[in-house]
Amino acid sequence: MTIHYTNPFADPPSARDAVRAFRGRLASGVTLWTAAGERKPAGLTVSSLMVANGTPPRVLALLDPLADLTDALLASGRAAVTILDRDQVRLAGAFAGTDPAPGGPFRQVPFSETDWGPVPDAAGTWAGLQLESSAEVGWSVLVTCVVQHLVTDAAGDPLVHYRGGYPRLEVDGPR
Repeated sequence: MTIHYTNPFADPPSARDAVRAFRGRLASGVTLWTAAGERKPAGLTVSSLMVANGTPPRVLALLDPLADLTDALLASGRAAVTILDRDQVRLAGAFAGTDPAPGGPFRQVPFSETDWGPVPDAAGTWAGLQLESSAEVGWSVLVTCVVQHLVTDAAGDPLVHYRGGYPRLEVDGPR
């Protein structure tokens, strides 16, 4: 195994996609999506999402059409979405496929089974979702999901992705 001090999957600057560079300049919270797969659970880190308040509330996300998570969500119709905390950078990397995950990403921390998919035991904020619709959008699959279950934790320091890294948020005022 070779230890890299930079991302070994990163394109050289001259070959980088301008749209990805544009998207990378938008700070985004990092979430872990999990779902029950046909033989085993599937998971993926996702930062391209939004929450739509309403009755019922919905979560919309852009997923990789080739990811096992996308197949599992489309087949089962359900997913659990955890907002990752700042101290879960290694877990994010394991599910993104950028960090080593001996035994697989689900072996990195303890998980509990839920009706929507596995959720890390340390999860402070997570949602159980029911798939409402899906559509191809560009090189992604846009999923619209109805929020069926919600757990929120007042504490926590969310993991944020910005320009290929995970900067710490500086919060002014009350949390």
